[in-house]
Amino acid sequence: MRTRYERMFETLTASFQPVRLEIVDDSGKHASHSHRTNAPQGGETHYQVMMVAEAFAGKSRLERSRAVNAALDAEFKTGLHALSLKLSTPEEGKQPV
Repeated sequence: MRTRYERMFETLTASFQPVRLEIVDDSGKHASHSHRTNAPQGGETHYQVMMVAEAFAGKSRLERSRAVNAALDAEFKTGLHALSLKLSTPEEGKQPV
């Protein structure tokens, strides 16, 4: 059985063909929250996603977030509770912060 992390990685890779994808499980920081203690999938409920993909070109932050949330809809339906998203294009990734 694949973990939520593995499924998310596969789904996001297939959907956006990122040049960089980093997924961090932050669920431990929310261990006492009621949605986490009752969650399926071993409590894998909160994640950070940092992704650089050409698929985000010409899209606003909101459009990018909606696209990622839509791609992960099945995960939200099975206990994923929250995502922290940092989404950019390869060109944006080259710009100094």
